[in-house]
Amino acid sequence: MPGMDREALLSRARTRGVSPLVYWCVRAVLQPFFHVWFRLSRIGREHIPATGPAIIASNHRSFLDPFVIAVMARRPIYFMAKKELFLFHPVVSWLLSALGAFPIDRGASDQESMATARAILARGDIVLMFPEGTRIRPGALGRPKRGVGRLALETGAPVVPVAIIGTEAVRRGWRIRPHKVRIRAGRALTFPRVERPSPALAGAVTDRIWPCVELQWEWLGGVPRLRRAAVVGAGARGTALAVALARAGLEVDLGTGSADAAARIGAAGANERELPGVPLPDGVNVVRAADLELDHHDLVAFAVPPLELPAAVAALGPRIPARAGVVVAGGDATRVRYVAERVHSRAIAAVVVGADATAALADGAPVVVASTDEAFLAQVAGALVAAGLGVTRTGDVDGAHLASLPTIPPRRSRAA
Repeated sequence: MPGMDREALLSRARTRGVSPLVYWCVRAVLQPFFHVWFRLSRIGREHIPATGPAIIASNHRSFLDPFVIAVMARRPIYFMAKKELFLFHPVVSWLLSALGAFPIDRGASDQESMATARAILARGDIVLMFPEGTRIRPGALGRPKRGVGRLALETGAPVVPVAIIGTEAVRRGWRIRPHKVRIRAGRALTFPRVERPSPALAGAVTDRIWPCVELQWEWLGGVPRLRRAAVVGAGARGTALAVALARAGLEVDLGTGSADAAARIGAAGANERELPGVPLPDGVNVVRAADLELDHHDLVAFAVPPLELPAAVAALGPRIPARAGVVVAGGDATRVRYVAERVHSRAIAAVVVGADATAALADGAPVVVASTDEAFLAQVAGALVAAGLGVTRTGDVDGAHLASLPTIPPRRSRAA
């Protein structure tokens, strides 16, 4: 391939490593630039070992991330970079290699690149990994792949969880804009060495590492992952939304209009009057809407008929934490604006399901998600996609996508 000799690049990373002259000269230029142009803030540098092998596990927002994270350590850091970066020109390929990068094929299980990472750790150096596998922006962090857990087990190297925020906003085309960038490292995690870890074990270790990265991310002010949701209204639309969010892995509180309805639905394990034939997942807890405790919810959805919306917002709106996002299920732009003016949430979105909520859940019928907040839009749409729904995203809440989609006719719930 032009500009790339993959085997030579991997061999260099395993044996020769970085070019000290090139590495320290480039760093001498970049580090003050980062401090001045990005107002770089580095927190927790003491958690990165000064000697010995270590794995840095970080989120990934920009192509600048490896270079900015590198200034956290007082020694060179090696990192995997997608093989396409080594295709542009032989000089680019050589420079990346001299700075500690080595190619990885992201579309396959790249055993050669993983072997290179193991060799680098075996000689006592640092490897930077991005468990998400690609850049994730905007919104919360993505889902990690289990490679970092496997590498930690195979080598026994400590894993330092790191989060970086701000780099996603510095580039517009080829223009690098001034913008605040912050990095935070947490305490290193250690795991017993296992020669041939199973995929399940590697996944379990990754699931231990990634929440520590999320902890650093949220400490820096990053958008939290959706973990817990409350759906106000147990009609067909609200029940369908609660089921979808639970299928996406969220803990869901489904709020009914009365204690009797909550008891009936909870005992049956399904809302047969509104959504027959659809059992509630284990992650759905049915309670009276008035009893919802919203302090720890990341998402609150109003799925009540239009005439009941003002009362629901008046009763529950003050309880919604500012860090939570709000969804208006089946809401047109007027209802979205009504809620937005009365609820102090970080973002608001509309979710419109087709006329048959059962079909939407069973067959992945179209669902429209609309929000002017790009990060929240990505979060809500991602959760519904994870639930198996066919999702259309739009930033235009007033747009034709919402107007043209048939919705459930407004009506009062019979018992819920």
